[in-house]
Amino acid sequence: MAFEGVRKAVVPAAGLGTRFLPATKATPKEMLPVVDKPAIQYVVEEAVAAGLDDILFVTGRSKRPLEDHFDRNYELEQVLESKNDLERLALVRESSDLARIHYVRQGDPLGLGHAVLVARHHVGHEPFAVLLGDDLIDTRDPILNRMIAIRNEFGGSVLCLMQVPRETISLYGCVSVEGEPVDGVVTVTDLVEKPDVVSAPSDLAIIGRYILDPAVFAVLKETAPGRGGEIQLTDALRVLATMPPDQGGGVRGVVFDGRRYDTGDKLSYLQAVITLASEREDIGPELKDWLHNFCQREIAGD
Repeated sequence: MAFEGVRKAVVPAAGLGTRFLPATKATPKEMLPVVDKPAIQYVVEEAVAAGLDDILFVTGRSKRPLEDHFDRNYELEQVLESKNDLERLALVRESSDLARIHYVRQGDPLGLGHAVLVARHHVGHEPFAVLLGDDLIDTRDPILNRMIAIRNEFGGSVLCLMQVPRETISLYGCVSVEGEPVDGVVTVTDLVEKPDVVSAPSDLAIIGRYILDPAVFAVLKETAPGRGGEIQLTDALRVLATMPPDQGGGVRGVVFDGRRYDTGDKLSYLQAVITLASEREDIGPELKDWLHNFCQREIAGD
């Protein structure tokens, strides 16, 4: 059976970014820089690299800077052009030329499931990707293409899973799986949002990359608020996992063992900045020399 390909991506971006206050009081958390690009641009570039050139941001209030970033800035471009600063001119234009980008307001912040449901009119009856802006996947470890290939082969929905220390599983959505992974792919039989350590069905956490069958919209419309009083995407996926394939059911997971950074967490955010900066040809060598000397001084107690 042939399944329709994935062309569209949905990026929920309505969160308040409270973990980074006061920096995010007036600046969207998605716009915090990772070296010299906002975190959200890495996510868009990841989608485009996987062939997803139609991207919908689900936004909220105070997200205008995000929209401006992916729009043209003719005044700035003219200044750079007049100075013959072609390198920076190309960088400025890059973000506005990446993809066809659309926006819709979430309105009431009722959770990730609600944010996905808001995208239903734009997505229509196609399978689509959901990329969470807090998760930054290293470009050397792409995962979306693999997920799309699994969707194309089996239909249904596909999740990105990562094995995490059991004591941290309560920070994530968690899955039950059937049998052992085959080529890194598992069949998901149940899901639970942020379980306590004792009752967690596994140590496989759901990371912020999803390929969803459009059947999820009908399920989300009937999904009652769950944990935290929000409409949980996890609860809708539980239903999809029990539905037959010819109705858009079935959920699989890809176990990801690559490099991933949580840019919504202060420590992981700093690790992402340092890691990516240290690998840049223009600043990496000097940064690594500085880090080496800094660590030596810290070890010595100076």
